[in-house]
Amino acid sequence: MGKTMKWLAAGVLCASAIGAHAQVNQTRVWAAACASCHGTDGRAQPGMASLAGRTDLQKILLEYKAGTRPATLMHQIAKGYTDEQLGQIAAYFAAQKP
Repeated sequence: MGKTMKWLAAGVLCASAIGAHAQVNQTRVWAAACASCHGTDGRAQPGMASLAGRTDLQKILLEYKAGTRPATLMHQIAKGYTDEQLGQIAAYFAAQKP
């Protein structure tokens, strides 16, 4: 492989890593909006639902968005995100230690 190809490959890998890092940061921003009710990193105070470690959260968020799950605020909040964004938020909280 020529020197130019090696630099090109390295550049593509760096750009890929930067894009993935930016997506992780964006997901953290979305998840931070949940902190006031569900606690930092999804570990809520008593009386609120903890989100950390939940593997069923995407299904629940989509039910809120569709209006098929009773809610006071969550149906309105969930409608502000795409299904993909809700999936990324759910994955973020699933990865947090309870």
